[in-house]
Amino acid sequence: MQKPIYVIGTGLSHDGSACLLKDGRVRFAIEKERVTRKKHDGGNDLAAIQYLLAAEGITPGDVALVVQNANFGMLEAAESWLDGPRPAWGDVPVVTISHHLAHAYGAFGTCPFDEAAVMVVDGCGNSFDDCIDLDGTTIPETPPQELASLWNEKDSYYRIAGTRLEPLYKDFSPWGAGMKNYPMHPPSTRHSIGGVYAAVSKYVFRGLEDPGKLMGLAPYGRPGIHDFPVFDLSDGRVFVRYDWMKDFRTPAHSQDAFKADFQRYADLAWWIQREVERALLYVIRARHDFSPSPNLCYTGGVALNAVANRIILRDGPFENVFFQPAAGDNGLALGCAFYGWLEVLKKDRVRHAGSVYFGRSYGADEIEGTLARYAELVEITAGAAPVDEAVTALAAGKVVGWFQGGSEFGPRALGNRSILADPRLPHIRDAINAKVKFREDFRPFAPSVLVEDCNTYFDCDHASPHMLLTAPVRPEWRDIIPAVVHRDGSARIQTVTHQDNALYHDLLAAFRDKTGLGVLLNTSLNRRGMPIVETPDDAMMLFLYSAIDVLVIGTHVIRKPDDFVQRIAGFNRMVAQASARKTFEKALAS
Repeated sequence: MQKPIYVIGTGLSHDGSACLLKDGRVRFAIEKERVTRKKHDGGNDLAAIQYLLAAEGITPGDVALVVQNANFGMLEAAESWLDGPRPAWGDVPVVTISHHLAHAYGAFGTCPFDEAAVMVVDGCGNSFDDCIDLDGTTIPETPPQELASLWNEKDSYYRIAGTRLEPLYKDFSPWGAGMKNYPMHPPSTRHSIGGVYAAVSKYVFRGLEDPGKLMGLAPYGRPGIHDFPVFDLSDGRVFVRYDWMKDFRTPAHSQDAFKADFQRYADLAWWIQREVERALLYVIRARHDFSPSPNLCYTGGVALNAVANRIILRDGPFENVFFQPAAGDNGLALGCAFYGWLEVLKKDRVRHAGSVYFGRSYGADEIEGTLARYAELVEITAGAAPVDEAVTALAAGKVVGWFQGGSEFGPRALGNRSILADPRLPHIRDAINAKVKFREDFRPFAPSVLVEDCNTYFDCDHASPHMLLTAPVRPEWRDIIPAVVHRDGSARIQTVTHQDNALYHDLLAAFRDKTGLGVLLNTSLNRRGMPIVETPDDAMMLFLYSAIDVLVIGTHVIRKPDDFVQRIAGFNRMVAQASARKTFEKALAS
């Protein structure tokens, strides 16, 4: 048998990740945060690489090529340190590519098209002097040579040309004034759409961890409160205006401050969302005019804005749009790997099957070994029928943790690492936000729906398999499924097919058979500030310390006994005593 060819792609930006291709197909991919349990973990890739190698049962010497991207700065191939020692690759070639090119190849490698344009829009890419995709590219404004390191990618446009990407148009922005610490200034470049969204998110929520929260807040805002232009749009380019920022001097420095002035922040979010939509639609139309195509692959952090994505799909010039599921920096590893296979090794493209379940699966022995450690705390039923057990619990109003197969790659739980509930229950959204997710009460939940039933409940005639599109909930259903209807009557939909995820499809179908409803509330199996769970042990810890009623792991069903509160209190005391003993012994030893 011919020896397989392995290519590893690794993203060293924030939201780090690693991807393993085997003969041109994704074998495994993992976000670093899932392994280290540190939200938005990036930089050093050792933990993510070790996960891939162990999952496949190979060593670094079995790898033919490594391709990497670090966003800020281009690493030398021989460099082995980045916040600690990195994998030792020996004689394995290591290639470094630039940021937008990695994003673009991630979309190209996973898209369903043979011919398409690829659009990248994010907060900030590599600097002009680090980009390796400038030859033959239209660049509307070239920086002075001495400032080339201070001008960074803000949007890029490519065309699929056989098994490679041809760069067509790249726009750059000079570095901005973020270091001045003005409340509303974008944190990096002056003129990026993503930079504005990040700046307003920080103004409202005090951090850059989840700009998507701004999208969730926007429907609570009121039209007509603001009418200033955030962007100037001219000559096919987007420029950020700074004159309006002077009027915003009171960021929310605490959760209490945010709540006290909720409406004002919501009004700002509403307007920024509308302006971002206006800017995106303008630039995408301009690129289509520059080089038309019937199909678009859209990626970069801004492509996670599901509300804007619907506008692009509905009102944009492209007939078909593929939204890269891991459009943020967590998807860079995919692009690096596909670049290595297609551009460096010059191999033929292998069509991606469409799956995003790139994590390793956990076998029965591993699951049983994990659960045995918790046997005195919970009630475990082994060998159960997971669909039947989950449907019975859901129909009874229970909150169900659902852990199956390999984990999803990207920011959304899509039926393998999910928290599920009956969307008909009016109280369930507030209950999950408060007692399971421990997050802000305004944040919505998404519906998973059988693709064949989607148009029944939603004004939606297209697939949305990755929760990257919103659609209006049909008026006659809004009062029936209130837990997944947002303030503006919309929902961020996940359509489910049997091909995408057979077991999850069976679960939705069984719930429909029992209740007459083919929709479930679906949110990620985690809590605020925590990455989505990766292992059975991660899932058990979340189950123990949240109000999830039932946890299904494979064919094991875990429930909390009537005296669970007393049991967990005893367990906590035992852990505290053990920790204190370790601390005391360490002190003695030193």
